[in-house]
This record gives sequence, structure tokens and C-alpha cells, in this order.
Amino acid sequence: MSEDPASLFRHVLGKSGSCDDSYTGVPITGSVHDNHFCSANPSFIAIVTESVGGGSFLVLPINQTGRVDPRHPRVSGHSGPVLDVKWNPFDDHCVASCSEDCTVRIWDIPDCGVQQELLRARKTLIGHCRRVGLIQWHPTAENLLLSSAYDYRVRLVLMPVHRRHPSEALLLSVSFSGDGSRLAAASKDRRVRILDPRTGRVLHRVYKVLYMGGLRMLVRFVEPDFCVQEDLSKPLHEEILDASAGVIFPFYDADTRMLYLAGKGDTTIRCYELSNETPYISFLTEFRCRVPQKGLGVMPKRGLDVSACEIFRFYRVIAVKATVEPLSVVVPRRESRTFQKDLYPATAGDRAAVTAQEWLQGAEKGARHEPSFCVHLRPNVSELLGWQPDGTGSFSLLRLQPSEAAVPPSGSEVRASRDL
Repeated sequence: MSEDPASLFRHVLGKSGSCDDSYTGVPITGSVHDNHFCSANPSFIAIVTESVGGGSFLVLPINQTGRVDPRHPRVSGHSGPVLDVKWNPFDDHCVASCSEDCTVRIWDIPDCGVQQELLRARKTLIGHCRRVGLIQWHPTAENLLLSSAYDYRVRLVLMPVHRRHPSEALLLSVSFSGDGSRLAAASKDRRVRILDPRTGRVLHRVYKVLYMGGLRMLVRFVEPDFCVQEDLSKPLHEEILDASAGVIFPFYDADTRMLYLAGKGDTTIRCYELSNETPYISFLTEFRCRVPQKGLGVMPKRGLDVSACEIFRFYRVIAVKATVEPLSVVVPRRESRTFQKDLYPATAGDRAAVTAQEWLQGAEKGARHEPSFCVHLRPNVSELLGWQPDGTGSFSLLRLQPSEAAVPPSGSEVRASRDL
């Protein structure tokens, strides 16, 4: 497959962190569930650990690297193994976890981190009758959490209100569209379903699925290949992958339109660039590591080191070494210590675009909402910036096309950037 000579990212590199940059001595969970077992934000990293007689996970300050004290206190409120953890995208001190004990729990993490065993959650969500294997926060509305369990039920939770939707099959992967108005769900019966998450209604009839924000596409996976498509009738492009050791975890960066494919139990991470024109997807490179990963966490854009031209960062969960190792995706530049504005387009911020109630009711056209935005700052620099749509700042407004807007979108995704 030919490379685009005009691409900014055709020479990206993957740099694995040293032992000093990694988290070593971590008792990684022995669960074989197909999840990432790791979640990160600019303040903390959460790692699912092995536990006797219950379920637990570690929460460490993001800069507290090196060897982890085996007596470090954990978050241990579940009575069964923890299967998934996810940080709230709008609150760096709020993390959700789900477990084989059929519950979902919401935890508040102190500013100083977990200093003693944390047993009591802020809220325990009960409603599933079998183990809960998947949780996902809504990308634009605050305090909305989706959970899927082995009881073939999907629950959209607005604390403390529950909305329950029956599922036709066990869900293996879910992905919200950029503005959260659609939900793509891949299930064990090898089908992709596009849902209205407000009502649970199936709008359209695989293995893993991922929405491509900004491109109005989605990518679906059926081992050993994957395809990119605008709808479910005809693929735009199909790609056959080499034999992989396990499940493929897809990660998409809407800012750079780059797709990363990492296999569970594999030692490589493949990197692609997507576009709206033929051939739609171009292979860039692959990052090879020495030992296989069991799962992966991803740092949000606002936590990257822009002075090093870092455009993406993985946290590789390596069970055989009891280590969580960072892997940075960087674009080599000679003047890498200056802010490279072409590598950092507008990105999602840490404030919700709408409230959960507004989203559930459906935002009316023309409704004004405070935009969610983020500015890429140099490390250790903080500054309060106002939104200036007609000044030195800029913004872009992303809307669903009329053909997709069967339900009024819940506030468009507003992004802003500013040169520093």
C-alpha cells in the first residue's frame, strides 16, 4: 500500500519507556477477559490487579513511576474480580469499575492518590444479574455511563437514574460516535448494530468496532481482517492482517486521523492514517516491542508531552514482567522543543458539552452550550484561557449530516485551539 508523501506522520516512531518511566512490580490480573485492564489520565493511572477473595485495582499518580510497593493500598470494594476500569473524561479524580460481582462502582480518588485501602465507593450500581464485562463513559455528556453484562442487557446510567435496554447478543465492544448520538456495538453473534443510545432502538444491523470521529466512518474487525466503511452495506476498504496472537484492540485518534491496531498477546502495534479519499487508509509503520502486551491504556491528548512532539501514548500492560510500560508515538522534528502547531489540531477538552439531562432529552437545534475545549500547553505550564471564536483563537463545529440525524444531536462537538 502506497504512502501519502504529504502526510505529516509518515515517519512516526514508537519509543518505549525505560524502567524508570515504567511501573514495575505490579501484580497484573490473571483474568483472560478481553479488556485493556488499564486506564490513564493526566493525573492518575489505574491498573487491574490480581486479588485473593475479591477484586481490586491500583491507582497510582501518573508521575509515580518505578517499582511499586507491594503493600501499596488498592481500591478493593468489589467482591469478585475486576474486569474493566475507565476514568471519567470530565473528572480526573473519578473512576468507574465493573466486576464479576455483577456491580458497577464509581470511586472518588483524593488529590494525593490512594493512601489507604479504599473499600467504600461513592456509588454502587446494581441492576445486572451476571458479571459486568464492559463499561464506557459518554464522550460529551457528563455523568452518563454505559455498562454491558453477560445477562444480555445494556444499561445507560445517569446517576442515580437507570435506563435498561435488552440486547440480542453478548456485546464484545462498543464505541460512541464523536458527539455521542450513536452507539456502534459489536456482539458475539458477529454482527454490528448501530443504536440510538437514548432509546436503545437498533438503527442498523463482528468482533471489534470503532467509530471514526470526523470521517463519518467506522472500522469493524473479523479475524484476521478488518474493513473501513461509511455504512453497513458496502466496505470502503478491506485489509488482511498477519496472524495475530489474540484479540485486536483498535485505537483511533480523531485529531490526527490515525488508527492504531494492537493485538492482545502480540508484540507489535500497527499504525495507519485514514482519509476521505481513495484508498481511505494508508499503512504507516509498526512498532515492535520485545514482550507481548496483555492490555493497553491510553493517555488523553491533554496529558501528552508536546515539547517532545508526542502525538499518542500507550501504557502496555505486560503480565510476564509485572510491568506497565509507556510507549510514546512521536514525530521526529529538529526543533522539537518548540510548539509544533501543525501536529496538534483542536482537541477535546475536559468539560462536558451538555448535561446528562439535556442529552437524554435531546438538545434542540440552536441551543447554546458552553463549548468543551483544550489547549495544548508545554509541560508544567497552566494558564486559564477564554474562548475567542473571532480573535486569536479558532474553533470548528462538527455536526452530523442530515442523513444521520434521525434524532436531534445532543449538542455539537465544539473544539478550540490557540497558538502558544
